[in-house]
Amino acid sequence: MSTPRAAVILAAGKSTRMKSTRSKVLHHVGGRSMLEWVAQLARSAGAEKIVCVVGEENADVRAAAEALGLEIAVQEPQLGTAHAVSSAKKALKGFKGNLAILYADTPFVTKRTLNRVYKSLENGTDVTVLGFEPENPGAYGRLITHKGELTAIVEAREASPEELAVGLCNSGVVAASVKNMFWALDRVDNNNLKGEYYLTDIVQILRSKGKKAKAIIADTEEVMGVNSRVDLAIAEMAFQVRMRQAMLSKGVTLRDPDTVYFSHDTSIAQDAEIGANVVFGPGVKIAKHAVIHPFCHLEGTKIGEGAQIGPFARLRPGTDMGAGSKAGNFVETKKAKIGKGSKINHLSYIGDAKIGVGANVGAGTITCNYDGYFKHQTQIGDGAFIGSNSSLVAPVKIGKGAYLGSGGVITKDVPSGALAVARAQQSNKAGWAKRYNAAQKKRKAKK
Repeated sequence: MSTPRAAVILAAGKSTRMKSTRSKVLHHVGGRSMLEWVAQLARSAGAEKIVCVVGEENADVRAAAEALGLEIAVQEPQLGTAHAVSSAKKALKGFKGNLAILYADTPFVTKRTLNRVYKSLENGTDVTVLGFEPENPGAYGRLITHKGELTAIVEAREASPEELAVGLCNSGVVAASVKNMFWALDRVDNNNLKGEYYLTDIVQILRSKGKKAKAIIADTEEVMGVNSRVDLAIAEMAFQVRMRQAMLSKGVTLRDPDTVYFSHDTSIAQDAEIGANVVFGPGVKIAKHAVIHPFCHLEGTKIGEGAQIGPFARLRPGTDMGAGSKAGNFVETKKAKIGKGSKINHLSYIGDAKIGVGANVGAGTITCNYDGYFKHQTQIGDGAFIGSNSSLVAPVKIGKGAYLGSGGVITKDVPSGALAVARAQQSNKAGWAKRYNAAQKKRKAKK
């Protein structure tokens, strides 16, 4: 049996560079918060205990972490990364296993990489640090190695010229057994230029007791940290590039890849086709051979095999488009189940509705689903024909094969096979327009 795994997520920062009323780790990349990315990473790597370290001031982070099922530790005052991890000591009391320290503003570390960190400990290393090799090491701390062992971590501002020439940098992610971690943390001091307690000092402390240290190298993109709006935009771009490449490699057609935007859980089957300027919010699943035409926005939606969407369609959460169905230009749906082969071709709003198989919804149709207090459902049977410019006042049921005349306001159920006409009877007044125009012209001439 493998050694039990735990994780501490550091999220106590004050987020000043983000310039936001919301803590930075709650800002979204790919449709979910950075905190959620990291929590999911820890879970995916098998961490059975996850502690989120928060500050007293960022109550929003605490609430979000609790909603994600994380345990909470509070760091106050904030005296450095070693002090932050020490804040989680009580929450980890009695846990016997390996502990990885993660950062809530570093959302792209992969499951594979984190597994390598844990495996390093399971294979006999006492402390493992995740490193990377950026093009410009700049102000990053350096990982000093010798014959495959990590011998020291040096902050850039305290490094010698020889140490600054090293290209292997510290990501901040570090792991050790819980026992070794907190033993070393109890011995960290703040005798440095910033007067803070550095987590990186545990490497030297543990090595001084004969413990073995090692560096694991990750791709630079994985350890990208987000501190500002600029960083957030760069992270989003990196995520989108990765998703576009993944979709193309699995056989999805993207007509203009740079204009298509995905969420973290977007699922698109092989041979689906996505037009330009399409945005996928969270919760979208698209079956094979479906076509999403340009300028569509989809969220919380299932698209069946061979369905056609758009252009200029907005599909909101709860939409389920059956195989071969269609939601055409300027159609909006919400909490609507559209049966196989049914068509809503253009200029319609269908909300809180259930449409059967092979129905046709004419242009300008709306389901009047809200009475100012509650939402109500509209049901349209198989093969029904809804005339253009119809208003269906829910709750209402249109039977199988029923026809609705154009322009009707339907407030009562329509039986299967019936024709419903719900509009005022037309009357023609001969000569009225001629008389009206003459009178209006005469009136205008007097002014």
